[in-house]
Amino acid sequence: MDVLMNKVTLPSPAKLNLFLYITNRRTDGYHELQTLFQFLDFGDEISLEVNQSGEIELLNEIEGVEKEQNLIYRAAKLLQKHTACTKGAKISVTKRLPMGGGVGGGSSNAATVLVGLNHFWQTGLSLEELAALGLSLGADVPIFVRGVAAFAEGVGEVLTPCEPEEKWFVVLKPSVSISTAVVFNDPDLPRNTPKCSLEELLASDWANDCEKVVRDHYSEVEDLVQELVEYASFRLTGTGACIFAEFNSKEDAKKVFDCKPQNVCGFVAKGQNISPLHKKLNLIP
Repeated sequence: MDVLMNKVTLPSPAKLNLFLYITNRRTDGYHELQTLFQFLDFGDEISLEVNQSGEIELLNEIEGVEKEQNLIYRAAKLLQKHTACTKGAKISVTKRLPMGGGVGGGSSNAATVLVGLNHFWQTGLSLEELAALGLSLGADVPIFVRGVAAFAEGVGEVLTPCEPEEKWFVVLKPSVSISTAVVFNDPDLPRNTPKCSLEELLASDWANDCEKVVRDHYSEVEDLVQELVEYASFRLTGTGACIFAEFNSKEDAKKVFDCKPQNVCGFVAKGQNISPLHKKLNLIP
């Protein structure tokens, strides 16, 4: 295939934090944590049309976001500059993931652009090199670039590949935006959860240390969890606002999804230990 003559549409998947524990607050203000990332078979789509123009063109910009601040544009320019690539691209995004939901939409978009353009521009960087490059765009970008479910420690930079069971999930987004900075600066946030081995964590019941703070301060999250408690046990992903519950079958997940309030958006998806992006591009590690 002549990659310079073709348009390709690539998945930009969501992620969940299946658990999230905060083990320490460092003197520099950063928090050390232990968390488990898994991808979903649902997300945005990024269309790339590679050309020889040398220009990066966004065909549909996000309302309220300047082009130079858009992670998609920044990712393309970063790769172009880092590799001295003279090729260009027209990029469009189909948004399905809620912004500010804690499911990684922006980070996933940036990673899909880095991985996709590296592939079709033929710039030749390894996934590890791309992940290091992506870290400057956001802490979660390397997870999406590497493309494997992972246990993260430190401030999120120490990654161990992991294969949790690929369950079905209901993911719901209350109508509220949550500031990650506000959550991590809250004096009531637990900051001394004991560190455990991955084996211990995988064998235990999972939770999210941010959840109580979020539910205490954002009634929209608390009310939704309480409204659905009779159907399933929902918990927070990241700092929210999305909540999720896991199921053994698509049918069971769909039954609970159908019980959600009409004004709440969301989706049903299956966990994926290999990113749909990497499957499509045959970049499975």
